[in-house]
Parts: sequence; C-alpha cells; structure tokens
Amino acid sequence: MSQSDNTAVTAVYSGTFDPLTLGHEDAIRRAAQMFDQVIIAVARAHHKNTMFNLDERLALAQAALADCPNVKAMPFEGLIVEFVRTQNAQVIVRGLRSVTDYDYETQMSGMNRHLAPEVDTVFLHTSAHVQHISSTLVREIAKLGGDVSGLVSAPVLNALQGKVATKH
Repeated sequence: MSQSDNTAVTAVYSGTFDPLTLGHEDAIRRAAQMFDQVIIAVARAHHKNTMFNLDERLALAQAALADCPNVKAMPFEGLIVEFVRTQNAQVIVRGLRSVTDYDYETQMSGMNRHLAPEVDTVFLHTSAHVQHISSTLVREIAKLGGDVSGLVSAPVLNALQGKVATKH
C-alpha cells in the first residue's frame, strides 16, 4: 500500500448487498489488501424490493468488515462512475463467479471506461469456497427456513434471522 496520501489508491466495490454475503466479503477483504482504501458503495436500489433497507445494509456491511480499518460503507445512487469521481477513487472492483458474470461485467466495465476513462475496473475471481453464494439464494433459503450460517457472517446471520422471524 502507498505511504503518501498523494499516491493513495481508493477502490470502490458497489452493489445492493441485500444481504452482504461471504462471497462479497471475500472480494472486499482481498481488495482491502490491494488498495489503500476500499469503499463499499451500497446502492439505494429504488428499483428493487429489498429485504433490508439502506441503513440496515450499510450497518451490516460495516459490522461484517469491522476488522478491516481501510474499508468503509457509503450509500450511493446513480452512475457508479460519478460516485467514484466524488470519492476521488481510481478503481472499481468487481467480483466474478461465472462466465455469465464475466460477460455482464466486461460489458459494464467497457461502458464505465467510456463514461470515465480515468477509472479502471479490476476483476477478482471469487474464491472457490464462496463461488456458489448469491444474495438472492441466501434470501430465499432464509425465507424458507434453511440454514444460511455458512453463507453470511454472524452480524448478517443475526439480522436475517430477525427479519425472517418477524415475517412469521
């Protein structure tokens, strides 16, 4: 990591994080070892019916990654490249689980590069032990009473259990 603030590299990892999974954490923790600062950009997601509201998703991201001092969660809406610019970041980090992710993410990377040529995208291939995890599947399994303890961190698990308990 850089020693001077003038050369510090800030990366942004964006998503809805509904909820934050161990797959997300894997990518964020690895990015935190590569960059001086990592911002988890939590999308407001007006177009999605989220299980957790924005404040809850921000709090869960901070709690799950509390042991990473160079990681912070912030809300965003609109174009990710505009958020990256407002944060004086240089890099967008994206996780890849599959060929389907690769196709979508390379298209998005190309468009982001068109909109903000000064911003690079770095792809991190998801670690094998968390490659099968998605927020959608975690939510569905939790709603159906399944065990998601190996898919999310303890703060997220507690919050999921609380949400599911209040629905019954």
